[in-house]
Amino acid sequence: MQIKIFTLPAIQSDVIEEEANKFLRSHRVMTIDREFCAEHGGYWTLFITYQEHGGQPGTMLSRSGKVDYREVLPPEQFARFARFREIRKELAARDAIPAYAVFTDEELSQIAQMEDVTMTAIAAIKGVGKRAEKYGAAFLNVAQHEES
Repeated sequence: MQIKIFTLPAIQSDVIEEEANKFLRSHRVMTIDREFCAEHGGYWTLFITYQEHGGQPGTMLSRSGKVDYREVLPPEQFARFARFREIRKELAARDAIPAYAVFTDEELSQIAQMEDVTMTAIAAIKGVGKRAEKYGAAFLNVAQHEES
């Protein structure tokens, strides 16, 4: 996974805005975090994580339009991601909820990419929040057993 940061002035940002749009069209974007700062006339900062794959946009998508994590993640991280999906399936069945309500595939992929999986790190994933308290321990246990 790669990162790219853009800073776009709130006023007269046509050139930088077009550069950002061109970048977004030409890369497989995983996440975009944005923040507005009112200082110095105001500006947006975009923090983009993306995956390059042969320089062709869309090659990370399956036919259904979803991210193909087998292509996105290195083999060892994909193996961890696959184990996490099984755990998620069991937790969702236990609680009679959809699997994505435990953690989304994107959230699971972020956990799978962590070198040091901790409850704090899981909770810090954007959008996870209190679900880390309820479900994080199951994923933490798997990660700790891998390290042993």
